This record gives sequence, C-alpha cells and structure tokens, in this order.
Amino acid sequence: MTEDYQKYLDPQMLARLRGLELRARSIVEGYVSGMHRSPYHGFSVEFAEHREYVPGDDLRYVDWKVFGRTDKYYLKQYEDETNLICYLLLDVSESMRYKSPQAALSKLEYSQCVAASLARLILQQQDAVGVATFDDRVETLVRPSSSASQLKNVLQAIDAADPHKKTDTGPIFHDLAERLKKRGVVVVISDLFDDVSTMLAGLKHFRHRRHDVIIFHVLDPAELDFPFRNPTMFVGLEEFPNVLTDPRALRRAYTDELERFLREVQTGCRSYQMDYHLLRTDQTLDVALSSCLARRMARVHS
Repeated sequence: MTEDYQKYLDPQMLARLRGLELRARSIVEGYVSGMHRSPYHGFSVEFAEHREYVPGDDLRYVDWKVFGRTDKYYLKQYEDETNLICYLLLDVSESMRYKSPQAALSKLEYSQCVAASLARLILQQQDAVGVATFDDRVETLVRPSSSASQLKNVLQAIDAADPHKKTDTGPIFHDLAERLKKRGVVVVISDLFDDVSTMLAGLKHFRHRRHDVIIFHVLDPAELDFPFRNPTMFVGLEEFPNVLTDPRALRRAYTDELERFLREVQTGCRSYQMDYHLLRTDQTLDVALSSCLARRMARVHS
C-alpha cells in the first residue's frame, strides 16, 4: 500500500491479538473455506454474478470468455464463497470527531482502528469482510470479499470519512438490513448518539434478518466521567448549539441522563441477543478487543 492506510494497523497491537478469532454464534451459511461449519453438505457452488477484476484477485476466477468478448477482466462471483461474512458498520457522523485531552484519539480515529483491526483479523481467517460508513445516510458500501485486495478496499473506505453531518441510525439500519442479503455477523461501531428507541428498532431489523449482531459502543472518557470543573463552552455537534455553562451546576443531571442512556441501550441490545461492548477511547485497543473476542469465543465454544 502506498497510501498511509497502515496508520490504522499497529503491528504490536495486531501481534497481541494473534490467536483470537471472530466467531459466529451459530452455524453460518456458506462454502467451507474459512473456519466455520457450514449447514450445507455435498452442494455445488453456484455462479451468482461478475465483478470487475482488482489487482491482487485470484486469477483462477477470471472469466476468459467474457475477456474474449469485451477485452476486460471480470471475475466470477459465487453464491457461497465463505463460511462467515462480516459487515462492519462505521459511524462517521460529526459527534464522532470529539476528542478530549484524556484521549490520544478521537472517537472516529479509535473506531477506524477497531474496524481496520477486525477486517485484518477476519481476512486472516479466510472469511469475508465488507464495510459501510454512515451518518444520516450510507456514505460508502464495500461489498464483502475474502480476496487479497479487500483489506485495502476497506481501509480506503474508512479513511474517506468526513464527519460533518448528523446521524440517523434508525432508517440507516433498516436500509442496510434490507441491503445486506446474506446472513452474517454485523458489527456496529458508533457512539450511538441518537434516539434510542428508533435506533434499537433498526438494530432489531438485523436480528429479524437472522444476522448475528455485535455493538461496539465507542465513547470518550470525558463523556463518561464528566471531568469539567470551571465555566466551559461546550461546542455543539450535529446541529446542536454551543452552550456556555458552569459544569458543576449540571453535573448531576448529566450523569443521571448518561446512566439512563447507557442502561437503555445495553438492556435493548441484550434483549435482542446482541453482543454489547462499551469501549473507552483512552483504553488500549488491543486490551479492549482481546477482552471482547475472548468472551465471544468462550460463549461460542461452550
């Protein structure tokens, strides 16, 4: 890669994740090329469609008949190429720009590293990964693949994020639930700052479509701990106004509202049998991901 996409992948952090896997809770659909069991036995892999060749793709799947007619390279795509398909859904709305002095990365930067690390891990498993970035609409959608070039495609998509819009998770999740046709693992990486009931209804749609859902709820330590003491100008994001106030006067109301918000999100996710993980951006990324993946592996194997 000539571009600076490797900034999202810390080699030392990746080394500490070695041996961990992203596993599906149940038997997944697909051809046995990854590490997951398939419910299908003795079936033929059926041709689905063509896609344009990307450097790094496996030349065995080039359709030479199409090349003879068009002088262009196209690959044959099949219905069941892999056992596990992972869809990474990355929030790129304006609130994700926030970074307090206590954190080395903004919420978006931290989330980009989470998405990049998971993509690398999944591709190493020989499974397929895709990514969608969203704010008040789906900004980019990279279809799942397990090809050698897919990591670059994913990193390009997450690097293109321009966080300046508000979010609208409910309609976005409903839209994506209809567009992500094949059953897989849906990983949502977001601060989830939206109407909780609408957002949960959108997430429930993924479960209705029989996807396995993992939520990485990414928050800044200042949002969780509210360390402000002196009169402070709070800068409004996602169309909220700026507010100059004495933090001590509203600390209790803020912490009560935050606790209610977190409780509502966590209870809703768990009631729909979704994995929920709260990630602080001052938490070492490998520690956060190792804990989440290890707990999931233990449940899958139990």
